[in-house]
This record gives sequence, C-alpha cells and structure tokens, in this order.
Amino acid sequence: MTLAAPSADTRAAALLALRELVGRDDAAFHDGQYEAIESLVEGRRRALVVQRTGWGKSAVYFVATLLLRRQGAGPTVLVSPLLALMRDQIAAAERAGVRAVAINSTNPHEWAEVQQQLDRDEVDVLLVSPERLNNPAFREQQLPALVRRIGMLVVDEAHCISDWGHDFRPDYRRLRDLISQMPAEVPVLATTATANSRVVADVAEQLGTAAPHGETGTDPGEGVVTIRGPLARTSLRLGVLRLPDSPSRLAWLLSHLDDLPGSGIIYTLTVAAAVDTARLLRERGHEVRAYTGQTDTDERTESEGMLKRNEVKALVATSALGMGFDKPDLGFVLHLGAPSSPVAYYQQVGRAGRASESADVLLLPGTEDPDIWHYFATASMPDQDRAERVIAALSDVPLSTPALEAMVDIRRTPLELLLKVLDVDGAVKRVQGGWVSTGVPWVYDAERYRRIAAEREAEQQHMIEYEQTGGCRMEFLQRSLDDETAAPCGRCDNCAGIWYPREIAASASATAAASLDRVGVPIEPRRQWPTGADRLGVPVKGRIDPGEQAGEGRALARLTDLGWGGTLRELFAPGTPDGPVPPHVLGACVRVLADWGWAERPVAVVSMPSRSRPELVDSLARGLADVGRLPYLGALAHANGGPTGQPGGNSAFRLAGLWDRFSAEGLDVPSSGVLLVDDQADSRWTLTVAARYLRKAGATDVLPFVLALRG
Repeated sequence: MTLAAPSADTRAAALLALRELVGRDDAAFHDGQYEAIESLVEGRRRALVVQRTGWGKSAVYFVATLLLRRQGAGPTVLVSPLLALMRDQIAAAERAGVRAVAINSTNPHEWAEVQQQLDRDEVDVLLVSPERLNNPAFREQQLPALVRRIGMLVVDEAHCISDWGHDFRPDYRRLRDLISQMPAEVPVLATTATANSRVVADVAEQLGTAAPHGETGTDPGEGVVTIRGPLARTSLRLGVLRLPDSPSRLAWLLSHLDDLPGSGIIYTLTVAAAVDTARLLRERGHEVRAYTGQTDTDERTESEGMLKRNEVKALVATSALGMGFDKPDLGFVLHLGAPSSPVAYYQQVGRAGRASESADVLLLPGTEDPDIWHYFATASMPDQDRAERVIAALSDVPLSTPALEAMVDIRRTPLELLLKVLDVDGAVKRVQGGWVSTGVPWVYDAERYRRIAAEREAEQQHMIEYEQTGGCRMEFLQRSLDDETAAPCGRCDNCAGIWYPREIAASASATAAASLDRVGVPIEPRRQWPTGADRLGVPVKGRIDPGEQAGEGRALARLTDLGWGGTLRELFAPGTPDGPVPPHVLGACVRVLADWGWAERPVAVVSMPSRSRPELVDSLARGLADVGRLPYLGALAHANGGPTGQPGGNSAFRLAGLWDRFSAEGLDVPSSGVLLVDDQADSRWTLTVAARYLRKAGATDVLPFVLALRG
C-alpha cells in the first residue's frame, strides 16, 4: 500500500477537523489527543488510548480517519460492541463530515448498498460488531478485500479483548488474528476508559502481535504507543449510603428520587430488580422505565431517547445500559446494589456529568450483592466436560446450533457462548449451515480460568473496600484503575461530608414494604415439544396436544425477586435441611391462590414426588388443601426408576429424563381441575410431563403451583 506523504502541518489540519467535529471554532485538543492522532497519521503506529469517559476518544479516530483518507488511505474499520454505541458514533461522524456506515444485525437490508459504497470508495468508516468478523459470509466474501485496503483499524471498548471481558464478548479475542493479517503499516487504535494496568498490558500485547515496519522484539507489546491520562472525574460527587435491606433502599428512593438533579440512571444487579423497582416507582407517580437485556430492542431505543430528552426522571437499568449510551448532561447515577468491581463501577458512573459541572453518584449496596457477584462470575465460565462434549459431537459436516443442542445437554444461550469460546480457541469453526470441528486439539486452560476467577474475587473485595473506605472515594477508584495521578477529590462524602439525605419517610417505608410483599408470578405453560426430543427416544414433536397441556400456573415469587426472593433463597440454600413449609410462607401462598382469578376452581390437590424436599412439598400441598377445603389426593408416583439427569440442562435432554418416569396410578383423579404442587420450576418440563399424566388420567385442567420460579 503506497500513500502520499503526510501533510507538513498535520496539527493544523487535525485542529481544523476537530473544530468541525465539535462545531466550535475555539475547540482545542485535550492533553494526549493530538499525540494519539500524530502517532496514527504520521507514525502509522499501534496505539492504546486509556482515558476517562467524556475525554474525547472518538475525536481521535474520526480526525485521524479524515487525515488518512486525504492521504489516500482506505476506509477505517471500527469494531464497536453495541448497537446504541454505533448509532451515536455514526451521528458524531456525520457532524465531522465523516461518511460512516454500519453492518450489523439490524440492517441486513442495507448490506448490499454498503458493499457498493465500499466498492466506490464512498465510505470513510465502516462500523462492525466483533461477532460480524466471524460471520461466514462476511469473513469469506468481504473481509479479505477489506483487509487489503483497510486504512486504519479501531477497536472501541478494547478492554473486552482482555480476560477481564472474555465472557462479555469472546469475539474480541479474535481481533488478535485480524491484526496479524493486516499490512504492517496500517495504524491500529484501541480505546477504553475501563482498564487497570493488567488490562492495559493485555490489550497492548494483542495490538503488538506484529510490530509495525518490520520491527522485532521479544516483547509482543513492543512498539505500541500507550497514551494514558488521569481518570479523575471532577464533576462527580460520590457517596455510599448503607441501609439494612431492600425495603429500606426502595423507601429511600421513594423519598428522595425527586431530590436528585435532572434525569439519570438507577442501576440494579438483576432483571427482576429493575422491573420491580420501575413498577414501584411508576405506581407512586414517578416517570421511569425499566431497561434490561430482556427489553425489546425498539423499546430500549425509545427509552434511550426519552432519557436523552429528559422525558423520564430515570431509566431503571441493568448493565445492559452502559457502553455506548451518551447523555452529556446526565444528572445522577444511583446503584441499588453494587457492581462486582471498581472497574465496572467506574464504567457505569462515567455516564454522568460529562458536560456539566456537577452530577451526583450514590451507591446503596445490598447484603445480597456478593451472592449475585458469585453467580455471574461463575455462570459463564467454560466447563471442561461440556466443551469436550460439544467438540465430540461435531465433525466436518456443518451442524446447526438447534441440532447440536439436541445432542449435548446444554441450553441454547450457554451453548452459543461456549461455541464462541471454542471458535476463538480454534477448536470449532462457524461456517455456512452451522458449526464444524476443526480437528485442532483443544486443551482446557484450567490455569487461565483459575487466574480469571482469582482476579474477579480480588476485584469483588476491592468493591467492598470502596464501600467501607474512610478515604476519598474518587481517589480509591483511580488507584483501583492504577491511575498514578490519584488524589483526593474534595467533593465526595468522605472528603466534604455527607451530601445526601438519610431520613426515610414513614409512608415510603410502608409503600416499599407493601410492594415487596406482593406475591404471585404467572407460570406460562409449555405449548411445543422441544426440537430433537424424538432423537432422544421421546416420541413427540411439534405442538403439545391441547388435551394434554397444563394450564397457566403460579409461583409465590422468583428467586431473584427483591421481596419474597430473599426468603426463598434462604429456604433453598445449599445446606438448608428439608422441613415443613414455614407458616408465613404458607400464608403468602394462600394469598396467591386467593388472587389467582382462575376460570374454574380446582377441586383437588396433587403433589410432585420430591427426592430433595419431600417434607416441604408434602406439607405445602396438605396446607393448601386444608385451607382450600380440598381433598389431597397424594403425590404422583415415580416410574421406571424416576427422573434422570439434573435440572438446568436443555429442553430436549430434560424432557428425555422425565419421559415415562411418573405415574398417576393409584390417584383418584377427578374429571375436573387439579392443583399440582411442587417446590420450584425452572425449565417447566417436570410440570408439563406431570400435567400430561394427570390430563390422561381424567383431569380437565391442571394448574401448577410452586414456591419459587427460577430465572
């Protein structure tokens, strides 16, 4: 690739482009911005920029792109992790006169036109997700030509390359291979605001896989320019308020949400907490919306716009609202429950106060936080046995994910994540039609995953230390991110005194307690048999016969609920002995039945035969029968040795382990509705199979009832 010589006055040209970008004639570079641009444009270097949120990292790659394009370089490829981030980046590019287009899952109808624009050299920046790099059609038909003429590669949110983010986006680790294929003189820029020294070193190593201009060295990161600035956010006023329980935290929020400046974000650790909190606040007249990974994409986009236009007081969000959301005047960030590390916390609070002199950041930690951290830290770690089963099931004949799911006992979401990890490791490959084995030997890197687990445990401890520190909170966050410029901020609750109110209105306490005491969660019945069940010896497929289906059921609560979820988590905690249902739990269950609103009242009660908690299930069924003055018919019987396998597998395997494993023989099943009682529901296949037996035995309807709904 031959390019024209750099301009003699690169700085002047860069400054002019910057002013066009921000729309201000007096705009000037922040410390480090021009140095990064110069290293890319003049030096064709590989650069890592670690700067606080709001510093202007996007200005670096847009200005560098304009200058490189004027020298005859090809388009910049910008690897961006989130659709929301892509939307904001394209809008920013247009302001600077940069022609930016995206290829992602939401615009397949535009892909052909984008390709034509690329062919006509009418694209300055192409935005793609890391997953797109491994899309078979893109990887084989478009990527080779793009690599040959690429002008610059930009990796946004580059901390995802590192082990710290390995399970957020495994495909980020594939960038190392892409970089090694590019001509040595192509500049590469990685940007992030979320990195400590360990992550910086890891990312620099990925960028240095092939040193520019033929340079050699023993250090893979040699030749990478690292530009790291101070991470202090002078606009943020940090604080921590420790309250005894969830009702207290919600009551504080009800009492003081309107006191918080402007509009902002209320972060929670779980989807259930976000939904429950948003519902409570709306019921009390607050304009808020829930925002989670389970929220419809169009609704999420609408909610982002409403927050940016200050049409809502807050979005009550999980970490799904994070990287990519840009509202410069966001007035506050409040956490109901702490993120698992200072790194994650800094990334989320960095949404606030970008273009304002002051923004309030308050953490209300919960006693349940460490349990939630542990779950999320371990749930997505690759499991050696599962990985080996997946590799063994694949061959050189492509197999779709649903087909593979029916061959290995792994649910769809964790299976897809595991396939990505194995793909990045080179053991499997995604091709047209599905997945194949590469034949490359795969070894489980136990040491690596032990190291990741240990690092996460250390980061969790640092978060607890942040909550408890008597020193400056901003300084603590800076030191946690290895910022050598850390110094007291003079604004946080430890530096300047407590700035937030601590009193809680009695009416708010009563409202929060009543909301958390709400009971009853619908259990949607299964309508379809799982794909692949027939290949496991279960002679069913397609729609479940309406005459064999369960009706809509009820659970007392979800295990993740803010209210009764805590009681249920204690009841089902490992090591808790089996015993009769506690009276207050039975009373809550009676309230669920009273509010059910069924079309036809059941006339009898049947229970599931439990191996782990027989006394709990039996006492619950008998208690409900006594209160409802219904006959208790007893429990279904185990057949053929009872169920096999364990809860948590995928649907086809779970059904196969339950099929022909129960019997209704010996039960005087009425020709009417029956209440079916169990302790927990997860996949719902146990209830589905049991309902089928009861329907075949004469019941006209089967209404499942469980204490806890998982998920």
